[in-house]
Amino acid sequence: MPKLDMANAKIDIYTDGAARGNPGPSASGFMVLADGAIIHEESAYNGRATNNYAEYNAVILALEWCLGNLNEAERMDMDLYSDSELTIKQLSGRYKVKSSALAPINGKALELVHKFHSVKLNNVPRENPNISRVDMKLNILLDNLKA
Repeated sequence: MPKLDMANAKIDIYTDGAARGNPGPSASGFMVLADGAIIHEESAYNGRATNNYAEYNAVILALEWCLGNLNEAERMDMDLYSDSELTIKQLSGRYKVKSSALAPINGKALELVHKFHSVKLNNVPRENPNISRVDMKLNILLDNLKA
């Protein structure tokens, strides 16, 4: 499948992670918008993990999707939004990564962030409509696993 040509589009990424218990069954999801229109949504089951792992994994899945599916993604400027203050502040260098369990996934996320021209990291409230949409899909995925 050819990559999407979004060279002049404003790309916004919304990510969220969820865990039932901490650790517990967890999922990560994201939504990519180009000029305000949804171009891709995805949710993935992580198995047993912490919420912080799920939040980081959502960022990784989103950035990997962009690299694999957007033409010339490396030249793009994008905004990434998450309701996880820890994830955003660790990725932006405002918080240190103290957890040895999070250090590898933080490193992987940073490696991906640096593959783009720029990624502006934004912490938004969980009430943000796009974060709420991703969260709803994660809860549906986790609910369906119990059924």
